[in-house]
Amino acid sequence: MKPGRRSSTFTRLLRHGFTDPSAAERLLDSAELAPVRDDPVLLEALGATADPDLALHGLVRLLEAQPGHTAHRELLDTLISAKPLRDRLLGVLGASAALADHLARHPRDWEALVTYEPEDLHPGVAEFERGLAEATDPVGLRVAYRRCLLSIAARDVCGTTDVAQTAAELADLATATLRAALALASAEAAEDAALCRLAVIAMGKCGGHELNYVSDVDVIFVGEAAGGADEGKALGAATRLASHMMRICSETTVEGSIWPVDANLRPEGRNGPLVRTLNSHLAYYQRWAKTWEFQALLKARPVAGDMELGEEYVAAVEPLVWKAAERENFVADVQKMRRRVVENIPAAEIERELKLGPGGLRDVEFAVQLLQLVHGRTDPSLRSRTTLDALQALAAGGYIGRADAVQLDEAYRFLRSMEHRIQLHRLRRTHLVPKGEDDLRRLGRSLGLRTDPVTELVREWKRHTGAVRRLHEKLFYRPLLDAVAQLGPTEARLSPKAARERLVALGYADPAAALRHLEALASGVTRKAAIQRTLLPVLLGWFADSADPDAGLLNFRRVSDALGKTPWYLRLLRDEGAAAQNLARVLSAGRLAPDLLMRAPEAVALLGDGDGGKGGLEPRGRAQLEQEILAAVGRAGSADQAVTAARGVRRRELFRTAAAAIVDTYGTETKPVEADPGALVDRVGGAVSDITAATLAGTLRAVVREGWGDSLPTRFAIIGVGRFGGHELGYGSDADVLFVHEPREGVDEREAAEAANKVVAEMRRLLQIPSTDPPLLIDAGLRPEGKSGPLVRTLKSYEAYYRRWSLIWESQALLRAEPVAGDEDLGRRFIDLVDPLRYPAEGLGEDAVREIRRLKARMESERLPRGADPRLHAKLGPGGLSDVEWTVQLLQLQHGWAEPGLRTTRTREALAAAHEAGLLSGEDAEILDEAWVLATRVRNAVMLVRGRAGDTFPSHGRELAAVGRYLGYGEGHVGDMLDDYRRTTRRARAVMEKEFYGA
Repeated sequence: MKPGRRSSTFTRLLRHGFTDPSAAERLLDSAELAPVRDDPVLLEALGATADPDLALHGLVRLLEAQPGHTAHRELLDTLISAKPLRDRLLGVLGASAALADHLARHPRDWEALVTYEPEDLHPGVAEFERGLAEATDPVGLRVAYRRCLLSIAARDVCGTTDVAQTAAELADLATATLRAALALASAEAAEDAALCRLAVIAMGKCGGHELNYVSDVDVIFVGEAAGGADEGKALGAATRLASHMMRICSETTVEGSIWPVDANLRPEGRNGPLVRTLNSHLAYYQRWAKTWEFQALLKARPVAGDMELGEEYVAAVEPLVWKAAERENFVADVQKMRRRVVENIPAAEIERELKLGPGGLRDVEFAVQLLQLVHGRTDPSLRSRTTLDALQALAAGGYIGRADAVQLDEAYRFLRSMEHRIQLHRLRRTHLVPKGEDDLRRLGRSLGLRTDPVTELVREWKRHTGAVRRLHEKLFYRPLLDAVAQLGPTEARLSPKAARERLVALGYADPAAALRHLEALASGVTRKAAIQRTLLPVLLGWFADSADPDAGLLNFRRVSDALGKTPWYLRLLRDEGAAAQNLARVLSAGRLAPDLLMRAPEAVALLGDGDGGKGGLEPRGRAQLEQEILAAVGRAGSADQAVTAARGVRRRELFRTAAAAIVDTYGTETKPVEADPGALVDRVGGAVSDITAATLAGTLRAVVREGWGDSLPTRFAIIGVGRFGGHELGYGSDADVLFVHEPREGVDEREAAEAANKVVAEMRRLLQIPSTDPPLLIDAGLRPEGKSGPLVRTLKSYEAYYRRWSLIWESQALLRAEPVAGDEDLGRRFIDLVDPLRYPAEGLGEDAVREIRRLKARMESERLPRGADPRLHAKLGPGGLSDVEWTVQLLQLQHGWAEPGLRTTRTREALAAAHEAGLLSGEDAEILDEAWVLATRVRNAVMLVRGRAGDTFPSHGRELAAVGRYLGYGEGHVGDMLDDYRRTTRRARAVMEKEFYGA
């Protein structure tokens, strides 16, 4: 070939999708393709295939295998002149190396692709039986099977059939093959065939009319005696026939195998008899069957052998299938089974597992089957064996949102198409997405992705699996399923006496009031009442799992009364996987969260599955909160309106934080209990501190804008101290702050001071105005000179005071100073000013250490409330917050100048840094950390349960039990909780006395 032509051909081949143009050029120049070497039609057709290199190689092999020149020429002429054949043949050769091998062994089988009349577009079982009829032995059956498979693959890769039609054709071919294999087995064992009636029941994907290219064909065998034969002999004969049929399909020869026939879904699995009578099957299902066996029977379909017996079997087991959802723990059993499947996937394969992995095909199938089994009891329209048909019926019946159904349908079709094309390449049973670039490229092109096949394929695959994963969690774990499953046919209307007894048994202290709430919620014929009737059985159980079921039910009624006519509320409870259970947990865990929710019930939307499946309880960052609040302030017409908006955001975010803590503590069906109490404490403290800082920033902006526009005569900054500066605020904490200002250039100091004081006064007023939102109290008691000193000082005044008058307790208080709002530069300069005080060079002298110890001892004796049990006081008691914090702060004052890790406002970080610096042993640091976390959790729990702050355990029994539940103690274990608290704080006190007092 001339160099110019070679270069031109090389470029054309690249443009048409060849990855090895040199090899392709040699094949095009071969003797087999000589007559059509320059025909542009061939190159265009090859370029349209999934893998042009593979298609060209397969075509040359097929031409080489033709029996003589005439056959060779006939194939070439037909290939060039007949576009339908060209597209089908090259399409198959470019997608399947295995079918190319088959054509090379049976070179005249390409003729099966020539006949393409309309009636052949979607052949059924009868057409496939005719195609297999010429087979007289197992090898011939395998060859005929591959020939039929060739025609299915051709229609598939050319887009003549969609994925559902292809799967149905594969199931029909499997049906015809089972019949042919049974006929061969019966012909070889005529005596056995005469003794018995044998029915073959297809299960799984074959039964569901949705088979893969390469898959086990799941079956169950039913046998009966024929012609008065002895039952034992008949079952023996049926077993031999069934075994022989399985071998014919499963054994591997030079032609390969057809597919394994798997009978392990039969009663007792592989340990049970291969063939049973109908009565034996029924006896097993009625007495011993597990939940998954009824799920499997959903797809049972007679396909071969004695069809009358097969129909009798299906008719007999069908009522059992549709009663399965009434079994105890039915929904939970199905959900656990799905979890076990995922847990058993090798870690190295889980991200590539197309069928069994999260977001894979099995997630769609399990969700659809579970919905079918639960709702199909009363709705026959849902009783389809085919996943996509059932999905359409679920959407039509309103059991799945139409948009969700469309997403699932699209995802399932895409993932099944991927699975088909992966298996078609080598005709191997696999569900793993390949790793190789060439394999991914062929796979992407086979699905019509041609611009950048690999990138587009991975993007679409991940998009669909992400959608399936989210919708699977939403549908598969939604409480409506469990609720419906628990509503047995006799439980629709309990007698008043029976209802009271059940409520008392569940732990409701006031069953009469509970019955009134239930009547109000569930009576009537409205859609709201219907959904709540369905939800209430499971909600009552979740309420009962709390320390105060009565409060949970009452709060649910209040929320439903407020939102019951809102369509999204009913959808949320019905459809969102976590929403109803989260709501039940929040409403029955104490007073704080329900009180916050009832001030703006629409916040219940935060409890759903939004934000890509993570839910609305993810904490929002400081910057995001401040941006929202400042935007609301900017839109408001006055400072009052602006701060009202800011307080509304604060109330919503406090609810979000409290609800998240409750859900993390109790856990749900799809979310485990928070394993690290310290992480939970840090999350709550950080979230509440961020909320407070953002609220102060918005309030400051509103006050300055209304009073001075953009010309406040002084720079102004707010410094958080105490728990606020340490990012350790609780739900009911005041905001401990210092106010600092600095007159602008040319402004009189008195004018600046007056403006700064007016800002503070107005901020405090607006944040405490009685309203539906909780007040935010500002406490400036840690300022120089305490309550007797000026509320606001200039930076110079702070510098002069700290230089001349500062006491050691003030240096200690400044350890947790951090700017939280206002002028950032002024805030930084304030921190630069106080750093030498809180981290004094060379540490503290002996006099200062003695003074700190004296102050601590005085606080212990004077500030503990009269009558309080010191051992149970979370703040001031032995081993409580004060003991841990003063120990850590003394170490910071002594060593912060030399150890950078100690220069933090956060207690736990400073504690860890002290250990890293060798100032505390690992054991002592762990003991102090555990006590601090526990004491903080107690304070948070008391606020959640009682709705008001407290430092001691409640005395009321139900409130004490609720605090115990929050801390992880079950019913009847309040005593263990108190003993554990005393033990933990006692150990912390011993460390404190050693490290703080030097005892």
